Amino acid sequence: METPRFGTVLVLDGVIQTTTGDEFIYHEMITHIPMFSHPNPQNVLIIGGGDGGVLREVLRHKTVEKVTLVEIDKQVIEYSQKYLRSITKDSFSSSRLELVIGDGAEFVKGKKAIYDVAIVDSPDPIGPAKVLFQKKFYTDIYNILKSDGIMVRQSGSTFLQKEELRENYRLLSRIFPYTAVYTASIPTYIGGLFSFIFSSKKIAPSKLNIKNIRTRYQKAKIKTKYYNPEIHSACFQLPNYVKKFVQGR
Repeated sequence: METPRFGTVLVLDGVIQTTTGDEFIYHEMITHIPMFSHPNPQNVLIIGGGDGGVLREVLRHKTVEKVTLVEIDKQVIEYSQKYLRSITKDSFSSSRLELVIGDGAEFVKGKKAIYDVAIVDSPDPIGPAKVLFQKKFYTDIYNILKSDGIMVRQSGSTFLQKEELRENYRLLSRIFPYTAVYTASIPTYIGGLFSFIFSSKKIAPSKLNIKNIRTRYQKAKIKTKYYNPEIHSACFQLPNYVKKFVQGR
């Protein structure tokens, strides 16, 4: 649908997924945090992401040799390419893309140490997306990542979806050596700060060198509207109410 304030809006089952007005915040933050945290991301997996926003941002990294996007709903891609061209741009025509129409949870089963970065851009845990918030899925994600691999997923509003955030942080903390929550302010997603979970086998976000990230960001010459190296560092600093229910203190 079209709106005067947010532009074109994609709605699935009555829930707003993205808007052309503020999509850049979500897509930059779910993408560039793991991509600039990893020393050399070459092979990237996107679970979901049929609107093409994450794919667009991943392809801006010249180190990337291949991106595999697994989307269960082909119509999301078709409608996005038709109505959300400002988001998809030409990302789905990239020679670096392997597009898979299928279940992301089934796709990751049985694969070993293939990807540098995995980005889970799924809807909320309702219906088919429920499996993407479970321990078995996270264990499979762990197995498909290389030794320095990173996974990031959206985890909802810090105020309205506390249980979702806490439960997923708990599950991922038991599987990955390093797990942390970071946030961004996204007008479309009501309820205050929106959250993401960063999980890694080797890379601790608290120990990342901001000077190194700044150098890589400048060298990449990626123009962003929200993300920058200072945001990269600051977004992991959490308000006390989030620390309390996520970390139990």
